[in-house]
Amino acid sequence: MLHTAYRSIVGRLPVSVKAPLKRMALTIVGSPSVPPQLTEPTNPPPVDLVKSRIEFAESYFQYARLEIPRWAHHSRENDNFTYDLTEQSLDYLAATVSTVTGAEIDIIRSYLEEPEADLSDYLCPRAAALPIDKPTSFGRRLGWYAIARAMKPRVTIETGVHFGLGSVLLCSALRRNAGEGYAGKYYGTDINPDAGVLLAEPLNQYGKILYGDSIASLRGIDETIDLFINDSDHSAEYEGQEYGLVESRLSPKAIVLGDNSHVTNELFKFSARTGRHFLFFKENPKDHWYPGAGIGISFPRD
Repeated sequence: MLHTAYRSIVGRLPVSVKAPLKRMALTIVGSPSVPPQLTEPTNPPPVDLVKSRIEFAESYFQYARLEIPRWAHHSRENDNFTYDLTEQSLDYLAATVSTVTGAEIDIIRSYLEEPEADLSDYLCPRAAALPIDKPTSFGRRLGWYAIARAMKPRVTIETGVHFGLGSVLLCSALRRNAGEGYAGKYYGTDINPDAGVLLAEPLNQYGKILYGDSIASLRGIDETIDLFINDSDHSAEYEGQEYGLVESRLSPKAIVLGDNSHVTNELFKFSARTGRHFLFFKENPKDHWYPGAGIGISFPRD
């Protein structure tokens, strides 16, 4: 009936009107010349084969499933998980940071070992009242630290600080750098006025938290940026706005890190548009069900 009505009306119309109207009508009534698509295979595999395939696929997630009950019963964390990285993941992280910064891989390995020794006494008592399981297990954030140690940034910015584990880690890197004669300062931004509670004496001598919308806070920082880390609002639109805002203030050696690069390709697009290199490091957590996130790394071409 609808097809008949369509033909009787459209036949009187000019071609410039007929073509788009036809496309719209076919989206409503469908095209009688196109057969329906099959959703099931005409010859499904035997039941035993399907079962073995499911068992094979599930075997890849068996270890993670064993970790889930332990986390559910004993963890205090519902997000922002803390965990160590596997030895293989640490090797790959060291190699990635070495490639990005040009520092020898053995030097990068030594940097990765510093935070636990430097921050255990500082973090453990301060984190005891917070929902943090392993305050000195920084996961992929060790890469942030190693990059800061290798490149000796004068200005480091992290958007989105939560409790401040990243803030503490980066300020600890700046403290080490200062002891080697390379002064630097850290700015963290967060819309939550209670964020960054872990950043205290003596590490807050090397940085501070700016409270309010990150975009507004970034507009107020009129300094050349050597290391920029996006970890705030994880929407692609907001992430892209941050990169666009700091673009003109990046130093020639600046490195930009994206903590959301396992979800969006905004840092990749920024790198391509500005003629920069891009790498992605995928972390592998140790003894945790979480599959891990990663670090997007945008760095200058030689």
